[in-house]
Amino acid sequence: MPPTCGGVFDEARLQRELSELEAQAGAPDFWKDQAQAQRILQKRRRIEDDLNLATTLRRLTDDLGVLYEWMRQGEDVSADIERAIASLASEVEAGEIRTMLSGEMDRKNAIITIHPGAGGTESQDWAEMLLRMYLRWAERKGFKREVVDTQPGDEAGIKSATVVVSGDYAYGLLSAEAGVHRLVRISPFDQAARRHTSFASLYVWPELPDDVEIEIDEKDLRIDTFRSSGAGGQHVNVTDSAVRITHLPTGIVVSCQNERSQHKNRAAAMKVLKARLYDLKLKEQQEKLEQIGGEKKDIAFGSQIRSYVLHPYRMVKDHRTKYQTSDVDRVLDGDIDAFIKTFLMKRALGKLETTIDNDV
Repeated sequence: MPPTCGGVFDEARLQRELSELEAQAGAPDFWKDQAQAQRILQKRRRIEDDLNLATTLRRLTDDLGVLYEWMRQGEDVSADIERAIASLASEVEAGEIRTMLSGEMDRKNAIITIHPGAGGTESQDWAEMLLRMYLRWAERKGFKREVVDTQPGDEAGIKSATVVVSGDYAYGLLSAEAGVHRLVRISPFDQAARRHTSFASLYVWPELPDDVEIEIDEKDLRIDTFRSSGAGGQHVNVTDSAVRITHLPTGIVVSCQNERSQHKNRAAAMKVLKARLYDLKLKEQQEKLEQIGGEKKDIAFGSQIRSYVLHPYRMVKDHRTKYQTSDVDRVLDGDIDAFIKTFLMKRALGKLETTIDNDV
């Protein structure tokens, strides 16, 4: 008999919680407390998703049960069974990942920025390869990609790129990729064909919803307009509408040159600035807690998380989880889900072990 999904979800409990939340959402004074209202709506959506997943799993297992019964009666349904098992496995995996992404911001859209490390053209070319990898990954996931800013390299590649990735759990998934990425290859820019090592960093922030208030004083901003760099094309215009915003107290600089309207570029740049300031605030709070508790943790950014080796052998290896594959081309074409899932599982297990230790 095929496995059943009974017991995976307490659907009766979820239905009760959903009814309670819907009653709260229907109250006349529901929107009096905007922040609380948003939390209730978010919780309602999560419960609805869990119920939909439970329904899907039950349907797939029921279909599989029917196919097994037909097979026992002599019907040739092996191909149908294989497809049904694949569909069930896919839904189970999606449910597992969603369970691991339970943070407040995990479900949000993501803002990513890629910067090359030291090394000039080599690192700038590697940064552009990473940009392509994440754009291809987002395309594979069916996410919307908007390149809001790119700074081309001196000879090749890019000096920086900022992309908004829109889709369910985009931030939670991409947060697993934040850090330094290392490339080892025979340089296409070295006439002596020597092996070079290049570095590039990926930074990830959640795109903040409109109801999250981040106070920014106008006098703390320096706003410059400039002509977009590069030759234009699909993502970059060549008018004088590009905007660069410097937040003077923190030194954070953001820019946008994707739109032909200066007003739209400013709005997009402010969205990125607010996300970075929110992230900075959270990090400061975390550092205070760690100082109180005396706990020291590795800084997420600035640590090498993964190596992509193209010579003398071919291997992509994640140094946090030890997961690796020799199919480098597939990874660079955006197939990184296995790396993301393995990291999320390791992180979730670490949180569980910490919880158990604290309880003991």
